[in-house]
Amino acid sequence: MADIDKLEAIARERILVLDGAMGTMIQNEKPSEDTYRGARFKDHAGEVGGNNEVLSLTAPDMIREIHRQFLEAGADILTTNTFGSNAISQADYDMTDLVEEMNVESVRLAREAIEQVETPDRPRFVTGAIGPTNQTASISPDVNNPGFRKVTFDDLARAYGEAARGLIKGGADLILLETIFDTLNAKAAIFAIETLRDEGHDVPPLMISGTITDRSGRTLTGQTPEAFWTSVMHARPFSVGLNCALGADEMRPHVRTLHEVADTRISAYPNAGLPNEMGGYDETPEETASHLGEWADSGMVNIVGGCCGTTPDHIRAIAAAVEGKPPRRIPSRAERMRLSGLEMFEARGVA
Repeated sequence: MADIDKLEAIARERILVLDGAMGTMIQNEKPSEDTYRGARFKDHAGEVGGNNEVLSLTAPDMIREIHRQFLEAGADILTTNTFGSNAISQADYDMTDLVEEMNVESVRLAREAIEQVETPDRPRFVTGAIGPTNQTASISPDVNNPGFRKVTFDDLARAYGEAARGLIKGGADLILLETIFDTLNAKAAIFAIETLRDEGHDVPPLMISGTITDRSGRTLTGQTPEAFWTSVMHARPFSVGLNCALGADEMRPHVRTLHEVADTRISAYPNAGLPNEMGGYDETPEETASHLGEWADSGMVNIVGGCCGTTPDHIRAIAAAVEGKPPRRIPSRAERMRLSGLEMFEARGVA
């Protein structure tokens, strides 16, 4: 784990650059079922193709090389190949027993890539990614039974805690709760991570990143960005922000909303535009970078990067677009009572 004081000092001086889309880069490699299985899982029952996280065990050279390419493009923070490295997601592949190993090894691969390219005057960092799982605690999957849930808060907390424990064991500098579409899921993750802290684990700072699922400007479970922030602000994260779902053009007003209410660093890593008819992403590196460069000019961001469809070329262009521009100034904490449901309520004194 890196010196957090060093990371915070760098964040005060400049905008940090996060890496791009691990999934996109893996897809570009066109791994076969045999690649996913490797020799170790040759006889594993059921298909494992599409389980990107197992590639940290069966194709480590591929994952390490992807990290290296993002570092060469200018990334300051690498995101581990662990988006689905949790028991709930891995149950689809009957690989729940591998969760801790996946997380530990994924951190190790990112660290090895850093060792290959790092220079003394440019430290790089690893954030351990924890995705939202493929379940939601707030919405019933059965339209005929609104009270039914396939997963409980405790189920989620156990899964998130196990994943975080592996990331911490591997030596992650930060932990990233990303692509949050259900804030109750995120609360389970925060609870699990705080429990690890209570157990004596050296828990690194949290990055929290939600996702606005469409142009309604709300998460899948209906929260506005300011309500989302109010729901998680008690975790005192290193950063809060948005990623995925939208391209930069559509994401801008929601990033601005977080900028206006959050008293911590703002992160933003949009997709390379909206997906086309074939599910691909057409926005060029220059187009994505022009948006994020403007956000930097407007003083809205502290950490920028890319999500679905973004490649090292996108990250290189983004890094160039924000180079030399000051990071967003973090405002003082609002001394007001804020409550959140689907929207934020702020109690103000009467003049």
